[in-house]
This record gives sequence, C-alpha cells and structure tokens, in this order.
Amino acid sequence: MKFTLSWLKEHLETTASVAEICAALTDLGLEVEGVENPAERLEPFTLAKVKSAEQHPDADRLRVCMVDTDEGERQIICGAPNARAGITVVLAKPGDYVPGIDTTLSVGKIRGVESHGMMASERELELSDEHDGIIELPSGEVGQRFTDWLAANAPEKVDPVIEIAITPNRPDALGVHGIARDLAARGLGTLKPLSVDPVPATFQCPVSVSIDADTLDQAPVFFGRLIRGVTNGPSPDWLQQRLKAIGLRPISFLVDVTNWFTYDLNRPLHVFDADKITGSTLRLYRAKGGETLTGLDEKDYTFPAGATVIADSQGPESIAGVMGGLRTGCTDETVNVFVEAAYFDPIVTARTGRALKINSDARYRFERGIDPDFTPEGLDHAVRMIVDHAGGEASEVVQAGEIPDMARAYALDTDRCSSLVGMDIPAETQRETLTALGFVLEGDMAHVPSWRPDVQGEADLVEEVARIASLTKLQGTPMPRPRAGVPAPVLTPMQKREQMARRTTAALGYNECVTYSFIDKKAATLFGGGDAATMLENPISSEMSHMRPALLPGLLQAAARNQARGMPDMALFEVGDAFHGGEPGEQRVLVTGLLVGRTTPKDVHGASRPVDIYDVKADAEAVLAAMGAPAKVQVLRGAEDWWHPGRHGKICLGPKKVLGVFGEIHPRVLRELDVKGPAMGFTLWPDEIPLPRKAAASRGALHVPDLQAVERDFAFVVEAHVEALTLVNAAAGADKALIENVRVFDEFIGGSLGEGKKSLAITVRMQPSEKTLTEKDIEAVSARIVEKVQKATGGELRG
Repeated sequence: MKFTLSWLKEHLETTASVAEICAALTDLGLEVEGVENPAERLEPFTLAKVKSAEQHPDADRLRVCMVDTDEGERQIICGAPNARAGITVVLAKPGDYVPGIDTTLSVGKIRGVESHGMMASERELELSDEHDGIIELPSGEVGQRFTDWLAANAPEKVDPVIEIAITPNRPDALGVHGIARDLAARGLGTLKPLSVDPVPATFQCPVSVSIDADTLDQAPVFFGRLIRGVTNGPSPDWLQQRLKAIGLRPISFLVDVTNWFTYDLNRPLHVFDADKITGSTLRLYRAKGGETLTGLDEKDYTFPAGATVIADSQGPESIAGVMGGLRTGCTDETVNVFVEAAYFDPIVTARTGRALKINSDARYRFERGIDPDFTPEGLDHAVRMIVDHAGGEASEVVQAGEIPDMARAYALDTDRCSSLVGMDIPAETQRETLTALGFVLEGDMAHVPSWRPDVQGEADLVEEVARIASLTKLQGTPMPRPRAGVPAPVLTPMQKREQMARRTTAALGYNECVTYSFIDKKAATLFGGGDAATMLENPISSEMSHMRPALLPGLLQAAARNQARGMPDMALFEVGDAFHGGEPGEQRVLVTGLLVGRTTPKDVHGASRPVDIYDVKADAEAVLAAMGAPAKVQVLRGAEDWWHPGRHGKICLGPKKVLGVFGEIHPRVLRELDVKGPAMGFTLWPDEIPLPRKAAASRGALHVPDLQAVERDFAFVVEAHVEALTLVNAAAGADKALIENVRVFDEFIGGSLGEGKKSLAITVRMQPSEKTLTEKDIEAVSARIVEKVQKATGGELRG
C-alpha cells in the first residue's frame, strides 16, 4: 500500500514529520517497507542568479557565466541554450552529488576555463526528462534551498511516498483514510471527517439490476447510478500526479476515479459505458462454469463454476470483485457512464481470482473484506467527483439486494488489558482509544465498526487498545514463583531423558537427523508397519504414504543417500516418535542410532575396521546410563526380524521389560533399502526406564563399598551351540544382591574336549555390602553358580 504525505494530510490534520509518521505506523502494526523522499536527493542544491553570460573564448556552444551564489560570485561554464543574464537557476556546487548524471562535482577546466559548479536541468535532478535547458525559476532568493522553493511552489515534486505492508486482517488500512484514522488515534493529528454533497437525481435510471436468489450469499448488494453527458478525457494534473506517485498509470478520468477511491477510501468501484450495456439490464448470477469473457487487460478468461458473474442480455461482461470486461469498458468516446458500487463475498472473490490467476487491486481488497455499510456513500463520493470534473447529470440510484448486517458488539472488560497484555491502561483511556478507532460504546458494550471485520471478540478489543497505546511500552516483569524455595523442574522426566539422549549420542560422535514421519509402504512393511491403520488418507507422494513404525527406516534411507554421494562411513541418530496405530496416543518416543561402514578412515597401521555389534552395544549402554537406566540389566535374544538373528541383543530388566535393542541390521533389509553394509544399530525406549523412587532436587550421596570385593573364575564345558550370554545370565542370577558382574574372558574349542564341545571361562565379581565374605560364604555362592549354569546350559564345571 503506497500513499504520499500530502495525500495523507487530506485526511489527517498533522504537523508530524515523515520520520514520526513512519515510526508510528510501524509501531501500530502497519510496517513501513520503504520511503521515497525526493527532497533528500535535492537537499544540497540552492538557488543562484546569473549576473552575466559571455561567449566562451574557445567554444561556440559554451558560455562563461558569472553567477551570484550564497558564497559569493562564482564562474560557471554552461552549454545550455537558455543560459543568460538575469535568470534564477538551481546551483550544484563542487562536492555536490548530481543524481541524474551519477556524478559528484569538482572544480574543473572546460576548454581551458575554470568552472566552479554547474546549473542543473530537470533531468539532471531527476525531476523530469526535460534536458533542453537549465531550470529557470520565476521566483526565489539567492541562497534559498531548492527544496524549500519546491515545497512552496511545486510541492508534488518533493512529496514523500510511503509504502506500508498490510497484514491480511487489516483491510481498513488499504485506504488512506483508514491509515489516517489509526494515526489520529495514536495522537499524531486530527482525523478529518468524510463528507459529501450527494448529486441530486434528475431522471430515472434506465439500467435495471437483479441478483439471482442463489447468488445473494456471495453478492448481497449492488448499487448503481447512471451519469449522462459526461466528457471523458485526461484526469486533472493533481489526480495524475497522485496515481503516478504510487506507481499507477493514468488512463482516463473515468477510470482514474475508480483507482483513486480504491486507494483513498478503500472503496473499489467499476464504471461501465452505459451505451454498451445490451438490453439496459445487468444480472448477477452464479457461474455454471465455462462462460468466457475478455477482460480489461484484453485477455480471455473462462469462468470457474461458482464465480459471481455480472452479465447483460448479451452475456458476461464483468468478473465481480475481480475485473471488468473490455466490451463495456469506458473510452474517450464514452458519454453515458454507469457507476457501480457493490459488496462481494471475500472467499468467493479470492477463489475466483486464484482460479483465473488475476491479481487486481479490486480483488486484493474484496478478498480481505471491505466496508459493506460504506457502499452507498462510496457511490455518492464517486458520482460527485465525476459530475464536478466531467460534467453531466445523474440518475436515481438503482439498488439490488440489501447491505449485509455486520453489526456485532462485545463487552469491554477494562481489567483484561492487564491480564492479557500485561499493560495497565486507565479505563477511560481505553474507552477513548476505541472511540477514536470508530467503535461505538454503550455502557460496557463496544459496537464494532463495519470496516473492521478482524475484530471478532473481547480479546480483539484489548488488542486494539494495546496497539494504540504502543506495545513498546510493555515492561518485562518476572513471573511470580508458585512456591517458595527451589523451583519445580520445568521439564518433565521424559523431556529430560530425551535431552540427555541427544546430548550423549551426539557426544559419542553421532550426527543427529530429523527425518520425515511419513515413509513408503515398502519400508514401513520391513519394520512391522505398512498396514491400513497407519496409512495416510491424502499422502504428499507415494514415498510418504504411511506413518513410520520405527526410526531405523528413515536413518537407513539417509545412509543410502549419503553412500550414493560418496560418503561410506557414518554415524547417525534420531530422537522422535514412531507409530504403531493411527489413533491419538498410539505412538512412542524412540532413540535410535545407526553405524555404517568402518570405524575410521583407512589407516596404514590397520586401526580401521568395520563397525561391529560391540560398538553399538557400548553406545546403547552409555545412552541408557545417561537416561537413568539401572546398571544391572540382562541381554536376551528374540528381537524383531529386521535384526540379524544371531547378532543382536535385547537389553532387559526382565523377560517382559525391554529397554532397548542393539545389533546388526538384517542383510535382507539392507538389500531392500539399497544400503551397503555392515550396518549396526540400536533402538531405545526411554519411557520403559523406571522412574526413581525418590525425586530430589540434589544428587544423592556417593556410595563407595568399604568391603573387599572377591573375584572367582569358573570354566564350564558346554555344547558348542550354547550361547555365552545364556551362561552369563545364569551365573549372574545365582545371587543378584551379591554378584556385581559376570564377564567371559576365554573360549576354547576342540582338543581334548571332543567334537561339538567348547569351554567358556567366566569371571564372577562378588561385592559384599554388610560383612566381609568368608571362605564358606564364597563356596556357597560358587555352588549356586555352578548349579544355575548346569541347569541353564547342561554344561559341567571343567576340572
């Protein structure tokens, strides 16, 4: 939205500067995007008077002029044909920047004669394209600033142009009068009231208007008035200058009037050549789809179904709220003009303009919602302006439909300003603010003006008060503590676990990924999903058709993309939701890591090796420890089939309490997702970790055993197919309170053991907490260990 300062002052009586106005507009929510101030580039130039002009001794077209300036008499060489004694000129001194020629002047010699500046033409000062001679002023004093002279004699040439950004909820600010209303409410001046002397009717309107019954919801009211005997032609200079200043091209007076009121009062209008309206009748109806029209831009358009059409007996001749038709458009030959002011539904207008790909000023305003109550008054303003400048006589007003009732009122609770915004504004100030913005107050009820469709509740009243008072005055105050002492934690236990999981995994060298929650059906099926419950009704693409059942498929697809681009080794992780159903709550937060390729780049010392199951096991245990998982856990088999059947483990607190899974990804899955192995991964369930029994703000005391730990070694001969994990779990279960850990330190196969046998040697560490272990105590525990292992594995203690 663009407007000039002088245009604004036609609606606002103010002495505020451009800088003050711009600062206020931005603070009011009408952000200033730019200011074009011609006076800024003309600031250095002053007026001077030519005392004499003699022929240059060495050039036929040059004159040596003696010029009277505010710094005394100066010699200037000039080639303009009108350079002569006695004229008042615009002087550019050495050191001044001349915008039209993009040059900073300096003292120079022209054909051997020194020149101290130049006398400027209009093009050199970017005032116009005129460059046949230097500027001659009819008045002015030597030394007077040129900008001051222009402000007094040609203000339009130094009129600042302000451009503001309009948010979609503020259609009232799409007219200069609405902007002036906001500034007046802020206190930057006094709003000038709108008034018009309606043109009296002298005859009955020959053009009839009707609106179909099924169209009244999208075109509720239509006003029109015919003016006969007008003289169309160029607009007055003041109107052309205003339109040019905001980037519009003057066309003809009748057309320029509609553009003027669109920007001046936010009242889009349309003018028809009445003699071209076939059948002297206009009908508004809902398009069936397929109707065609040649618009004013000389392009052909086909109406979408549901659009609002204005048609005469010959067919469509206007796209309601968007663009008029070429057939009934006004030209210089127009004598009788039919002026239209109507109200059209914002949603239908937006849908029609979008379907036809038309971006017009009318559509921009109608789709945001103009003032319906101002429709007949806007018509009066336009008819008065046309008759005053183009002559003619006006008919009676023809009306179809009724102005939609937008009346609504909300209770003004002056105490809510403090609770909603945090500003204490006196009740009387709040009422004065709303009154200045056009609200009508009856007791505690505030009636919303028809030009404010964005005000839809009591909170909006508070917003208007705070906006005018300026939110820059809002003082930050700390929130009161709900209780004394150490404040309660802000994050929930689950949020803290997620935070620690991210920090720890990143510290282990993994790179965090954020993948889509939607994956393709093939990948989802590989990880136990892909069913109808998790399928999207309207997927973005076939590759995002299902909610992900796990985080691994997204990480594996990311790994495949990286491998395809020459990155074979990577460590990736993600913390996010996975979905096992389509209903609310059917999801779980997972922490998933993925190792692909080798541990380090190729190394001459052979330190580089493929990643293995023990890498991810150590990482999974470290992340679990950071999230607060118990140190004593069991590692069991039996995870899902996307893990390698013999190279994985479930980290459990019991057979049914699984905290996570680690291991090698099944080669079949890697082939399906085009990932080159080996690939190791882990998936952890933070919500399965038991919460601490006692929640305290401080860390508990460090417990250091004061009794000597005892280690005993055992070697068992078992069948070759027996897993070491089974033996370790059995030994650890012999005395859970006393046995601190069990680890395998040796494996022997073959030899004197015979075929199908192997020897597994373990170290059991026993840590007493109440008394020092005696040999008898140790022997008792050892016996239970042997018994447990024999029962679980069928093995025997090796002699």
